[in-house]
Amino acid sequence: MSTHKVEAPLTDEAIKKLKIGDEVLLSGYIYTARDNAHQKLVDLIAAGKPLPFDLKGSVIYYVGPSPAKPGNPIGAAGPTTSYRMDSFVRTLMKLGLKGMIGKGVQNKEVIDALKEFTGVYFGATGGAAALLCKTVVENHPIAFEELGAEAITRLKVVDMPLIVINDCYGGDQYIEGQKKWARA
Repeated sequence: MSTHKVEAPLTDEAIKKLKIGDEVLLSGYIYTARDNAHQKLVDLIAAGKPLPFDLKGSVIYYVGPSPAKPGNPIGAAGPTTSYRMDSFVRTLMKLGLKGMIGKGVQNKEVIDALKEFTGVYFGATGGAAALLCKTVVENHPIAFEELGAEAITRLKVVDMPLIVINDCYGGDQYIEGQKKWARA
């Protein structure tokens, strides 16, 4: 395992350096979206309409943050369980999505898409919402504001601490971690 400083939007070259279990400090612009926002994105794609942001190299954080306290760009911002977005990943990756941030396991279809389109799934620590929000320095709503906390927002993050759970080589930290502890 090693630690990498990574900038969003992501490039194939940066993603190819990442392996499961690597610690990452992510900086740059990322987007928030949960299941309802994902459905709206896929509906726009199906209708041939433009998306509210360019997917090329983008990272989507599966989060529905709490309201910001005065003077702060965002409230508590912990990851939500990722499986609800699994059915949308391949469609978005075809158009350039490169990374997702969440918690929990990914299905085989997502892992296959990460290999096919050179992507990465990062795990953020659940229960650390108050700490993760401290890495957010800007928060701008950009689409679907009617969804409230689940609207798509553009975040600027600095050194957001993450772990590579699934890499572009088909690796799965959950499986490898279980194997490691089974041998111990």
